[in-house]
Amino acid sequence: MTQGIRRPFKAGVKGVNSAWLIVIAFIFLLFSRVRLWPQVVPTFPRITRLDNSDTMFKQYTSDVAWARGRLFNLQWTAETTANTLQTITEALTIYAYKPPAGDVDLLNLAARCNVPISTLATLNHIAHAGLLQNAGTLLLPSAPGLFVAEHPSSDLEQLLASIRANERGIMITVGSERFLFIPGADFTATERAFFYNSGFRYPLRTFRLTSSFGRRVDPISGNMSSHSGLDLAAPLGTEVYAAREGVVSEVGSDAVYGNYIIIRHDDNWVSLYGHLSKIETVVRARVASGTLIGRVGSTGRSTGPHLHFELRQNGTAQDPTKYLFQN
Repeated sequence: MTQGIRRPFKAGVKGVNSAWLIVIAFIFLLFSRVRLWPQVVPTFPRITRLDNSDTMFKQYTSDVAWARGRLFNLQWTAETTANTLQTITEALTIYAYKPPAGDVDLLNLAARCNVPISTLATLNHIAHAGLLQNAGTLLLPSAPGLFVAEHPSSDLEQLLASIRANERGIMITVGSERFLFIPGADFTATERAFFYNSGFRYPLRTFRLTSSFGRRVDPISGNMSSHSGLDLAAPLGTEVYAAREGVVSEVGSDAVYGNYIIIRHDDNWVSLYGHLSKIETVVRARVASGTLIGRVGSTGRSTGPHLHFELRQNGTAQDPTKYLFQN
């Protein structure tokens, strides 16, 4: 930084106005609190090719093998000592890699790096497998485990933060972000379902299942009919939440569904919420999983307060119980 010319200040020089001293002091305080220059972004060793012709890749694979050996020989329990924590921290090194166009297969990348997909995904904020298509420079960690973001920004990260909040791990800083690193951990079935874009949360916190998906006796006509969703009974006005992140594509009122909401999700999924007493969202609103969108009612063709919930993929109704997780 180039500095301006400064005149030497001599104590006792006459003519120094006290008001100027106050101004100078104020400017000093301002500069001390406000960062007026770019933050230094930490750099990581950069891999250009995922083969042994790249010196950094050879070093990375060596680090991966060393880290796995260290973690394999450690006892990771609630009584883990400070020395063990330090050893685990030392086993983790991070490299940077920018995949060339067309080389963005996460399964292949994980196999070549010899680290789990979950490790790569959680460190790089990849909320589900399809998002790797838009990834830029990726960070490649040497040790297997999960990186739980201190400030979750996606459904998967929020799920990880809620499930893993009390697990024993190490708080680490990567660049300008902080993570809870849980050595050796992998996705649970629920986390894996969210990552592969097939998982949904139940739209009600508490409920009673009164009608399942499939053939049933119609509660109004008494005849056998096909039921394309789940009926979840709950008190009138109970909060209804989005089952997964998506965009509200339709809201309205129907003779059968009553007041309803339809949300479109990735991978050609659609969720429908029927018989609502109140709609708390609007068309084209982008909602996160767990966003309040409406309230339980008994509008339309209904025998009492409940939520009719459907999941459809490519226009075909699916059994929600295969994709729903309570958390």
